[in-house]
Parts: sequence; structure tokens; C-alpha cells
Amino acid sequence: MKLREYIYSKAVTLCFIAIGALISSIFMLLAGTDVLLICTAELFLVMMVLLWLFVSYFIERARLNKLERIMEELPEKYLLGEVLPTPTSAVEKQYFRIMKTVSRSAIGAVEQAQREKNEYCSYVESWIHEIKTPLTACSLILSNGGDVRKLKRELKRADNLTESILYYARMRSIEKDTQIREIRVSEVMNDAVKSQMELLIAAGISVELQGDFSVHTDSKSLGFILKQLLINCAKYCPGCHVTMTAENGVITVQDNGIGIPANELRRVTERGFTGTNGRRLGGSTGMGLYIVSELCRQLGVMLEIESELSKYTRIRLSFDNLTKS
Repeated sequence: MKLREYIYSKAVTLCFIAIGALISSIFMLLAGTDVLLICTAELFLVMMVLLWLFVSYFIERARLNKLERIMEELPEKYLLGEVLPTPTSAVEKQYFRIMKTVSRSAIGAVEQAQREKNEYCSYVESWIHEIKTPLTACSLILSNGGDVRKLKRELKRADNLTESILYYARMRSIEKDTQIREIRVSEVMNDAVKSQMELLIAAGISVELQGDFSVHTDSKSLGFILKQLLINCAKYCPGCHVTMTAENGVITVQDNGIGIPANELRRVTERGFTGTNGRRLGGSTGMGLYIVSELCRQLGVMLEIESELSKYTRIRLSFDNLTKS
């Protein structure tokens, strides 16, 4: 900070001092005070003001230099508000409190971004390991004569994994890709089953579709949700029967497979949670139902999961913006 800049910052104070000095001189003249005495008093006042300016300037400059050194030594500049020395003046204390609030907000945002980055990197790493399985299977199939049905099945698995990571990558900006329009739920259900036909047949799963209604939502996101539920059926309960029902604004997907342990039921939508079934089968990222739950939240769809071990798993998707049956 330059002296000229500091004096300019004190311009209002100096103006009031000058006005006060002028008024006091006028009163002293009117009171008959000696002119020499008045000049001496005014000169003394000017010297005191100059002394105050210079002393306060050097004090403030020393404080600012100290703050700059603190800032330069900080590896993360957003932490500055946490290490600033507490000021003494009332106005500076207000600024100090504001700075603290901003700094803590920035720290929270950075920590959240760091967590999301670590979680994303962890998911990408596990996804890379998982996608190796269908790619390796494709290579083996091709080297052994190339069974078309098996090849299509493994390619579908790779395609599903790719779609999952794409939805995960754009979840924070999903509203930009969402197109809300009126759709027939039965059409989305049919498309979801057709898209996973290779996996369902290979897993020996039969699917029954029932009912229909219209709703305003994003068809692609809903299709992904339904496909993910079918993929889970193919992965965790081969040979089961799946019933997909659309009625009164609710899509119900139910299977008669292995079910989910009661102590794990509340955690199946947590990020990275694999559970007993996932650990037993291996190769699970624990992200499928997490992405489903996030998409449901962003679309305003209520997700409910019920299950009884060794009997069934029932998943309900409830829409509030029902158009008509």
C-alpha cells in the first residue's frame, strides 16, 4: 500500500478535521483571540494530523505486509480466513466475521469437491476392472469360433456398464439433458426389456409386463432405471420370474429371487454399497441402485424397496405428476 493511497482512504476524515479547524479558527477570531495564537494552534494541529497519518500509515502497512506473508505461505489460499489475526476495531471485526463465514463455506465446498473427486476416481477404477470381464469374454468367444449369441450378450454387458458410468458422470448436470414430456410407461417398459433380452435369456429370466399409464417425465432416464433393475435381476437372481406392473401412477418391479437381507435393505442405495450378494458374486461396483436413487430424486420419483430373504424383492417407482390412466 502506497502513502498516497492511504491518505486518499482517509480523505473524509481529513475533510472533517479541516472543517473543524476552520470553524474553531472563526470562533476564536470572533472571541478576540490573538491571530498569532490561532496560527500557532492551527500549525500544531496540522503537525499532529501529519504525525498521525505517518504513524498510522506505517502501522497499517506493517499489518498488511504480515497478512501478505501469511497468504503467501498458505498452500491453499481459501484457508486465509482461518488464520487471520483477530482485529481490534468494531468495523474490522464485522469484516473479519464475514471473511470467516466465506472461508468456511469455501472449505466446505472444497472438501465436498474432493470427496466427490475421490468417489468418482474410485468408481472409475472399479468400473475399469468390471468392464474387463465382458471384453475378455468377447476375446475368448472370438478365439473359439465366435458364438454370435454369447458375443451379443457380452457386448450388451459392456454397453450397460458404459451407460452407467455416463449417467454417473453427468448426474450433477442431469437437468441439462432431461427432456420432460408426456410418455406411455408401457412403451418404456417394453423398450427396457427388449434392450436387455440377451442378458435375460442367458440368465433364464422370464419377464411379465402388465398395465400402463401416462406420465410427464424423462423417458431416457426412466428407461435407464428400469434397465438397471432388470440387470440386477439377471446378475443376482438367475432363473427367477420378474413381473413389471404399471398401475395408478406406480411402476412395480418384483422378482421371486434370493431377496435382500433385512439388515442391508436400507443401505442398498448408498454409494458403493455391495452387500452380501454383491460380495458373494464379485465384480460389483455397488453403484447401480445408487444411480437409480439419484435419478429418481432428480425426477421427483419416489423409490421404495421391499424384500424378504429367499422370497422376493419388490421395487416401486411412484409418480406424483400422473396425467391419466
